[in-house]
Amino acid sequence: MRQIWIAACLAASILVGQAVAADRAQKAETAASKAGVLEQNAASEGSKERPSPSEIITKPEAQAVDPVGKELLDDAITCLSRTIYWEARGDGAAGMEAIANVVMNRLGHEGFPNTICEVVRQGREQGACQFSWWCDGRSDDAEEDESYAIAKEIARKALNRQLTDRTGGALYFHQRKVTPSWSAEYIKTVEVGEHVFYKPHGGEAK
Repeated sequence: MRQIWIAACLAASILVGQAVAADRAQKAETAASKAGVLEQNAASEGSKERPSPSEIITKPEAQAVDPVGKELLDDAITCLSRTIYWEARGDGAAGMEAIANVVMNRLGHEGFPNTICEVVRQGREQGACQFSWWCDGRSDDAEEDESYAIAKEIARKALNRQLTDRTGGALYFHQRKVTPSWSAEYIKTVEVGEHVFYKPHGGEAK
């Protein structure tokens, strides 16, 4: 009798686990689909309309995407979340939001690609690139669950157009501790956390 009870418990546990995995997969698929539409809208010049309630990515949907931080960089939420995470995970919510702002400001801007993943991967993975985490030769997998969950929530809000632009329209940034030569060519807009943000003169990217 005890063996039957144990077997029944194991079977129930497996079924619950399968149901949870299926639910998470469905939420992730829904989030990725919504994100694709939202990034297209954001990339459309002059498109500033807020998404409808049915288009908005919910928090459970966003958190279901890339649950352990090791998925391929092939959807808008993952690409944006990893960028936020790696560029500013120790910089607090304001600093992380500012990085999201830069990515979204670049999206569809003349001189930059029309998808978030292409914006993030612009340049070469080894050598010249736009975001240091992408070409530093290290693993791109997220390592801290809590920080990555925060990054995904910020990415969700950015795609939903629920973030205020803390950067004043910035397209570029660098860490405070360095002063790259290119910074003299642009207008400094603000400092947030450990980063300094810039926009080009006349609004044209170089």
